[in-house]
Amino acid sequence: MGFSAFYIRIPKLFQELEIARADGSYPKIMKKLAKAKVLILDDLGLSPMTAPERRELLEVVEDRHAFCSTIVATQLPIENWHENIRDLTIADAILDRLIHNAHKINFKGESMRKLLGRGENATETTD
Repeated sequence: MGFSAFYIRIPKLFQELEIARADGSYPKIMKKLAKAKVLILDDLGLSPMTAPERRELLEVVEDRHAFCSTIVATQLPIENWHENIRDLTIADAILDRLIHNAHKINFKGESMRKLLGRGENATETTD
């Protein structure tokens, strides 16, 4: 449909931004993240954020706020984000930019990876 989209796992995002700061490509990657009409951030909350990581996430969501769509996929309930981000002020700022005008979708049931794995590994038995 002509919309640009960019998918990245949060741990990989933080790794790439750290490298970009070191090699001077930080403005380029931030521009790429800001320009995508849809940014999908996967696996938020796998581990507690460090100070640089929480500042990076705030910069990413701030650059996109009110301009583009951001999808955050996580198994961490929103009420636990403050604990994961580990800085109440930055957590409030991130949540403020993501939660207003957001659509929250809660999925229930088995992991698709788990279900697909069963199908691939299942064996048929006959009596």
